[in-house]
Amino acid sequence: MDTAESIPRRPFTFDRVVRIMFTILTVLGIIYVLDALKGVLLPFLVACLIAYMLEPVVKWNMRITHISRRFIPVMLTLLEAIAVVTAAAVIFLPYLVSEATQMASMIRHYATTQFQIPYISDSLHAFIRDNIDFNEIARMLSREEWKALIKSTLSSSWNFLSSSLAVLFGILSWLIVILYVIFIMIDYDRIMLGFKHLVPARHRHRTFRVFDDIKNAMDRYFRGQFLIAMIVGVLFSIGFLIIGLPMSVILGLFIGVLNLVPYLQIISIPITALLCLVAASTGADFWIIFGESMLVYLIVQCIQDLILTPRIMGKAMGLNPAIILLSISIWGSILGFMGLIIALPLTTLILSYYDMYVVKRSRHHHRSITTKH
Repeated sequence: MDTAESIPRRPFTFDRVVRIMFTILTVLGIIYVLDALKGVLLPFLVACLIAYMLEPVVKWNMRITHISRRFIPVMLTLLEAIAVVTAAAVIFLPYLVSEATQMASMIRHYATTQFQIPYISDSLHAFIRDNIDFNEIARMLSREEWKALIKSTLSSSWNFLSSSLAVLFGILSWLIVILYVIFIMIDYDRIMLGFKHLVPARHRHRTFRVFDDIKNAMDRYFRGQFLIAMIVGVLFSIGFLIIGLPMSVILGLFIGVLNLVPYLQIISIPITALLCLVAASTGADFWIIFGESMLVYLIVQCIQDLILTPRIMGKAMGLNPAIILLSISIWGSILGFMGLIIALPLTTLILSYYDMYVVKRSRHHHRSITTKH
């Protein structure tokens, strides 16, 4: 007799159907409320994410300063974060603008130069030139366009601010993010404990188990994968700088952002190949620089898989990259930027409930049937 047919199934009574429909309507209602209130909730969720990311630094500052109260370590953490962001902007922003400007001239040269690359047909160059507007890309990357963009943005923003209170309130709402971050970081432990006490005692075991799943997923993704992605972006930038690839820093940092979803950096290979073509138009050997670029990919991937991931993530397995990408796409399309922030916790919550109430129940029935047989 088939085991699957032996598993007893609960009948779909009227009460059970009503419960299922009520659950579905509740979920849809929550999504509707989140969408309606996303303008108010977004600053709070961003603040929660920032506080969550900086919590290990707060703990570290508390150990270093030997201060048990959180206020001074929190202020110290915020000053450190501001200093790091400011230093990064001062150091890298002028270089990025210079790199983009240099790339603009190289793109113009590629668009107007006829050259041949061994083993690559001229029709490929024609196809690329016909389907990509290099002149428009070069214009967007030029220094004049950067200056005009900043000037027009500041000018239009000032005119708009003088005539619209909506934007003023929008800016104030984002200033509230700073207050949110400070308040959440100061009372972080108390807030976490308060959430636990809100759960009725009889439901705490299962609820805490779901919370543990969400916490582990958050630790692996928002902290572990973010740190890995940042290091990978720096390694790619250094590698591309060494081989002389155009826009090396911008491309490396872009690959680091893609790496927030594991192995998504593979989609940057066509962009790298196109930059190699542009570099070939200025006298570089395409196959050499392309081979060196692929070697950078290989070396960085080995460092990530053999060193970074085991040391930072440990042996714990996170969500499948396809599930992460799908959840980000779905929740991002439903709730916008707020959906991107809560995509992973919500997906983990759904999977945890499924594992608890569906998979575990099936395994229990399967074990009981196996025992009977």
